[in-house]
Amino acid sequence: MDEKRTVAGTGRRAMSDNYLTVIPTDPHWQPSKVAADRAAAMLSEMLPDDDARRGLEAMWHDSVQVVSCGANLETVSCHHCGGEFALGWWAEAVSERYAEGFSTLMVTVPCCEVEMSLNELAYDWPMGFARFRIEILYPNRAWLSDEELASLTGALGHPLRQILIRI
Repeated sequence: MDEKRTVAGTGRRAMSDNYLTVIPTDPHWQPSKVAADRAAAMLSEMLPDDDARRGLEAMWHDSVQVVSCGANLETVSCHHCGGEFALGWWAEAVSERYAEGFSTLMVTVPCCEVEMSLNELAYDWPMGFARFRIEILYPNRAWLSDEELASLTGALGHPLRQILIRI
């Protein structure tokens, strides 16, 4: 819980919003409605209670979206050489691609001058880019196990990445 924020005008402390999100590893890939419904139903069964199930939603986007881990983000580094980036460099690279409608995710990283996708960078905590996601607000659980993620991958028909978001 983020005890530093207050709800405007009330003097009460605000709670953080927490999401468990799964996205395809390919930022441009989208499933059929049938596959998405099958994966969402399977994910629903992995949730501990009805309160968590009410917050589950499958979402399609016309263009690639940043799926950030929010306040959980600690570092961003190069998948090729391991060099760590200043978060300002990363934010600028994302902003530039956003302004172009994410027509490309490719960047030349400053550490080793290798061209790679923003989706391939090493994020601590995990995050990514996607045109489809299944998201649960207040999931009442943490990470999916490897077996659970593999089951969802099978149901959706495409490899998935999971992201825990704290806003």
